[in-house]
Amino acid sequence: MAFTPAGIPAHPQLSRRTALQIGSIGLLGLGMNHVQGLRALAGPDVKPAKARSVIYIFLSGGLAQHESFDLKPKAPAEIRGEFSPIDTQTPGIQICEHMPLLAARSNMWSLCRSLTHPYTGHSEGHHVMLTGRTMIPPGFNGSKPMPSDWPAIACVVNQAAHRTNNLPPAVVLPETLIHRSGRTIPGQFAGHMGDRWNPWFIEASAFNAVNYGAYPEYGFHFERGNENPEGWKFQAPSLTLPEGFSKSRLGDRLNLLNTVESQLHELEDHARIADFDRQRQMAVSLLADPKVRQAVDVTNADDAEQLRYGKNVFGWSCLMARNLVESGVSLVQVNLGNNESWDTHEMAFPLLKNNLLPPTDKAVSALLDDLSNRGLLDDTLIVMAGEFGRTPRVSVGGSTNSAGRNHWGPVQTVFFAGGGVRGGTVVGSSDDEGGYPASDAQTPENMAATIYNSLGLPDTIAIHDDVGRPHFVYHGSPIAALF
Repeated sequence: MAFTPAGIPAHPQLSRRTALQIGSIGLLGLGMNHVQGLRALAGPDVKPAKARSVIYIFLSGGLAQHESFDLKPKAPAEIRGEFSPIDTQTPGIQICEHMPLLAARSNMWSLCRSLTHPYTGHSEGHHVMLTGRTMIPPGFNGSKPMPSDWPAIACVVNQAAHRTNNLPPAVVLPETLIHRSGRTIPGQFAGHMGDRWNPWFIEASAFNAVNYGAYPEYGFHFERGNENPEGWKFQAPSLTLPEGFSKSRLGDRLNLLNTVESQLHELEDHARIADFDRQRQMAVSLLADPKVRQAVDVTNADDAEQLRYGKNVFGWSCLMARNLVESGVSLVQVNLGNNESWDTHEMAFPLLKNNLLPPTDKAVSALLDDLSNRGLLDDTLIVMAGEFGRTPRVSVGGSTNSAGRNHWGPVQTVFFAGGGVRGGTVVGSSDDEGGYPASDAQTPENMAATIYNSLGLPDTIAIHDDVGRPHFVYHGSPIAALF
C-alpha cells in the first residue's frame, strides 16, 4: 500500500459522512488505489485531478528573471541588463529575445512572476524549492543531506501516488545534483521519510568536477566560456535500485552497477527465490520492460527527434521525461544544469545568450509540442523553476571582472504549462526593479500544492515517516489563478 508498510489489514467500508469527518486519507492508511472511490463517495465537492503526470524542470543555480520571463525594459541600465524583450503570441506578454520558440508558444504556458522566499544560499534555496517548504528543518546542514530534512516533492509523490505497470511513481534525471566542490545538495532526498522513499535517480550524466551546461553542444566554463571536452558523456543509464536497497539487501552476488542486461538476468533469478518487496518489484519491472529501457535510451532515438530537442544533455533529458510520463511515471524531475549552471555571477550575458537559454528554449518547446501532439499536454503539468532568482542590479566581479547578477530569494518567475493551466496567463508581478513581489505573492508551498493537486492528491492526505508517524503534505494552496 502507498502509505503504510505491507501487511496492514483492509480498511472497513466508510460512509460519506464518516470519510469527511475523519478528513485524512493518509491517516486512514489508505493508498491511491482508494482515492477514486473516496472521491465518488465524497461527492462533487472534491476537486478532480487536472493531470496524471508532472514534469518538474529544475534550473540549478538560479534563473535570472530579468533575462528570461520578467524583463524590465524601462528600468535603468544597471537593472534592465543587456537583453531586450520580444512579443509572444499572447498580446501584452513579453519574454527574453533569446527564447523565440517559447515566445511563439505562449498559448501553451503561463508565468507566475511573484514567487518568493527569504534565502540567498544555494543549499537553502535548493531545499526550499525541491521540497516546497520555506521553513528550514531542524538539523539542516547546507553541506550535506540530513535525515531530518523535509522530503523532496518527488519523494512525497513516490510514496503517495499509485504505480502504473509497477513503474516507480517518481524519477529524477539526468543526475543527482552534486556541486563541483563535491557537496551533495540537500533537498533532493526523502529526509525524515526514510531513504526507501528516495526517487529513482537515473544517472545518465556522470558527475564531473568542471562541466557546466548543455554539453556536448553548449557546454561551458564560467571563466573560459565555451567548453565541451570529449570526456563529457551522456549515456543511457544502467538502472540501479534506490539508496537503501544495496548489495546487502539483495544479496552480495548482485552487482547493481553492471549493465542493464546483467542486472535483468540476476534480478530475475533472485525473484524466483525471494519475496520481493515494493522497491524490488519496481526494479524488476524497470529492467525487464524493453519499452522502459527504450524510453531512457534517448541517444539512440530517431535522429530527427533528437535534433528537435537538441543533441545535448538538456534535450536528451526532456526527451527522456516525455518518454517516462508517456510510460506512466507520475512525476519526473529534470535537472537542467549540472554544477549550478544557472549561477551567473559573471559572464552572465554571453553565457545566457549563447549557452543556456538557446538549448532550454529548444528542448522545452519540443517537449510542449510533443505532449500536445500526442494528446498528453492536458494530462501533464510542467513546472520550471530554480532555487531562487537573481539580484535586481547587475554587478561586475569574479575572476573575469565581467557582468552578472547574484543570488536573490525575494522573487523569481516560475513557468507553468499543461495540466489544465490556462495558456497566456501571468499570475502576480514584481516591482519596477524586479526585486520583490508587487502583487499576488506566491510561496514554494503554493507551488508544491499546485503539483500535488494536479496529481489528484487530496489536501487532507498524509505521508508517513520512517517510523510510521503521519505528516500532512499540503502546506499551502494551489495557485488557482493558473487554471
